[in-house]
Amino acid sequence: MRVGQSLTMLRGGREYPLPGDAVTEDELLRTLEKATGASLHTAAPALARGFISYHGLRIGVCGTVIEREGQVIGFRCFSSLAIRIPRECRGVCDEIYQELCRNDAGNLLILSPPGGGKTTALRDLIRCCSRQGLRVGVVDERWEIAASETGKAQFDLGAHCDVLSGVPKAQGAMMLLRAMNPQMIAMDEITQAEDLHAIREIVGCGVRVMATAHAAGPEDLRRRALYRSILEEQIFTDCIVIQMQGAERNYRIRRLKA
Repeated sequence: MRVGQSLTMLRGGREYPLPGDAVTEDELLRTLEKATGASLHTAAPALARGFISYHGLRIGVCGTVIEREGQVIGFRCFSSLAIRIPRECRGVCDEIYQELCRNDAGNLLILSPPGGGKTTALRDLIRCCSRQGLRVGVVDERWEIAASETGKAQFDLGAHCDVLSGVPKAQGAMMLLRAMNPQMIAMDEITQAEDLHAIREIVGCGVRVMATAHAAGPEDLRRRALYRSILEEQIFTDCIVIQMQGAERNYRIRRLKA
């Protein structure tokens, strides 16, 4: 939703215009009010991070920001919203999970460019692990993996999952590690040095990790200093690379090497 432009829908990597009048800022405000229970003020901390969550939807926000001491504290006006609609594709990773088990895979990274289906694959692999009795702690920072409402996951993560929602990944991972006795901790989109520090501590405690990252493949990761160190340390042993083949997604396991 962009002020002054018609609505568009992103599908298969392409953006398509939808029929109708141009979007107004008032329509953006009404959308945000609906998503925040008519209380934009109470959602200010989330908005300061550039997004809010509503029933599993992630709504990205752009506009003119308000800063205080170099920190974003809110928005003066809004210019566009990006509403991401998660899908539960149960069973999409059943075959790849069996292959991971046969290969005795360890700590796992799921890689694809933005919009490539990493979160969908992560969610289904969590379900597979939990279904086999593995205790999985899930850090759901953006309410997209479990889409929990009043403590209940809207997506099926199996019977042996413990979910922390709305907490930064590094902090949430440490909370799960210390309190919930997990055998595996899962998180989406590792992007900060703090995330990698938490992952090192998790692995050092003998707990497995499953995470996602924006990358076309391992070679893409190695070009970035943030990820190069964990590849050299061989913290992650395997990765799943998701690639689009026409309208279909292809999942391929690759062994990670330093």
